[in-house]
Amino acid sequence: MPKLANGMCSKIRLASAVAVLSGVVACGASNAPSSASSASSNSTAPDASAARQSAAAPKLPEVAPPADQTGGFDGAKAYEHVAKLVSFGPRPPASEGLRRSQEYIMGQLKADGCEVDQDDFHASTPKGDVVMKNIIAKAPGGGQGIILLLTHYDTLSSVANFVGAEDSASSTGMMIEMARQLCGKKGPNSVWMAFLDGEEAFVNWDQDDDHTYGSRELAARMAVSGELKRVKAVILADMIGQYTLKILRQSDSPKWLNDLVWKTAGRLGYQDIFVADSTQTSDDHDPFLARGVPALDIIDLNDYISAGYWHTPQDTMDKVSPRSVAIVGYVILESVDELQKKFR
Repeated sequence: MPKLANGMCSKIRLASAVAVLSGVVACGASNAPSSASSASSNSTAPDASAARQSAAAPKLPEVAPPADQTGGFDGAKAYEHVAKLVSFGPRPPASEGLRRSQEYIMGQLKADGCEVDQDDFHASTPKGDVVMKNIIAKAPGGGQGIILLLTHYDTLSSVANFVGAEDSASSTGMMIEMARQLCGKKGPNSVWMAFLDGEEAFVNWDQDDDHTYGSRELAARMAVSGELKRVKAVILADMIGQYTLKILRQSDSPKWLNDLVWKTAGRLGYQDIFVADSTQTSDDHDPFLARGVPALDIIDLNDYISAGYWHTPQDTMDKVSPRSVAIVGYVILESVDELQKKFR
């Protein structure tokens, strides 16, 4: 998934030494970041074994808070969606696992009463032409504005047996539940929830735009149609389910959007998860930032790298906390409400 911004692998928050031990970060390596990359303002290096223990599942599994404690967002349902997606196995573009994921996602969205658009396109990749599909669920709005939520649902193709529980099932399962919450409601602005294909690199994230195929397609399509001018804000969710989750502010995103989400998280009592440190992550929000659209990435990449699970076959369901998925879903749901108020 994401990649450490500007190739600054030496500045990973939890230390390049840990990354070397885990064997998953190598600037310029063929299976280097297929999506995000980040450089954190806190570059202290903890003991490697302690870092692994901090991100591992605790002895007593966490549970999702009841929906009546998270604004109606049902973390248990979201977690069930995560598990279902993982059950399809590896899900790289144009694979059988991804086809089954597409059917599942669209089936859930339609059952939730969403208007669903499909954008089938061909991506030119280092492995040749690849058929891809973006899926966009739309909740109605009273005006012309759009609040755009993003997640990617593909998995890395270059690692055998990679099922991507954290990267990318955690955010995708969360977004399916988000659609259930929003598609039956009409706000001042429409809310679009885009499930993006082709975020991961086929060969090397750092070369020839080998990444973010789906988000680049969506941004370009919306620019041509004129819809991009209507987008008030973009919130991307990616890698949001791990234990001991720590979400850092994004230094290249607008301060007002960072503030809106972090103030919302603080109001809800989650300042221990949405922390004050900052980072910069290259991910699916980049094509929108590049076109001048306010965009923010909600992600904990650094901790998963330091734990040694990122882009490995160990990215499995035992690494995903129902509580973390529920909390991030709740914060995004409430942040959408704050955006609706701001752009009423």
